[in-house]
Amino acid sequence: MRNGSSTKSKVAIVGLGAIGTEVAKALDAGIDGLELAAVSAANIEKHRPWLDKLAKMPATLPIEGLADAADIVIECAPSKLVRSIVAPVVSRGKTAIVLSVGALLENEDLIALAKAHGGQIVVPTGALIGLDAMTAAAVGTIHSVRMVTRKPVAGLLGAPHLVEHKIDIEGITEPLKIFEGSAREAAKGFPANLNVAVALSLAGIGADRTRVEIWADPTVTRNTHHIEVDSDSARFSMGIENIPSENPKTGRITALSFISGLRKLRAPLRIGT
Repeated sequence: MRNGSSTKSKVAIVGLGAIGTEVAKALDAGIDGLELAAVSAANIEKHRPWLDKLAKMPATLPIEGLADAADIVIECAPSKLVRSIVAPVVSRGKTAIVLSVGALLENEDLIALAKAHGGQIVVPTGALIGLDAMTAAAVGTIHSVRMVTRKPVAGLLGAPHLVEHKIDIEGITEPLKIFEGSAREAAKGFPANLNVAVALSLAGIGADRTRVEIWADPTVTRNTHHIEVDSDSARFSMGIENIPSENPKTGRITALSFISGLRKLRAPLRIGT
């Protein structure tokens, strides 16, 4: 798996939604040093039409078979499956790339497990910019981090926080603030929406000190995030407007971030930390 190695690292993908499908197709088209060895999905037959068109058919395996079949396992599955996917991988000293970052807050011992066995959990940049700046600032002292997220109504429907608090957003005609609190609370209340907030918190001052505001906004068509950071090395802000993928809860740039990260593994020139 080192640069310069002539052997290809085997990659497996769990979950073949909008992101997993795009990453699988990119691997099949060719990423230096990597090959798509296996895929896993709840209903693999649903994906046969496009899987059959791949240049090389990957093995279709249950989750428990992936850690032995691949060097790198990419999780694009429901968050409740994160532990069953990641634990066997890092226990074997291998790499797990995680989409459902929020689930790491409920399974923080996975980090210690990876350390004990020489494995690694990778969180891609995903729908956020500025993680390099955040991790650099965290080497010093970060005083505060605040993120304001605005999403189209369709991308928030069904979120546990809305159901629990009986917040109806389907008929709104103006922006409505539906949450304010910590990144940890945001991840619990919006598990399919706020992986970006958890990634930000893990890179910076943690899930309890990172403050999050969420707005349901019928006036926007893109998932927008605005972040303000104050530290002893720099004060900076960043904003991004992500075009939703086929899944309105997820930005299209998320899949591209996974692909970019995979390309960096063997790239002769790597930009960014």
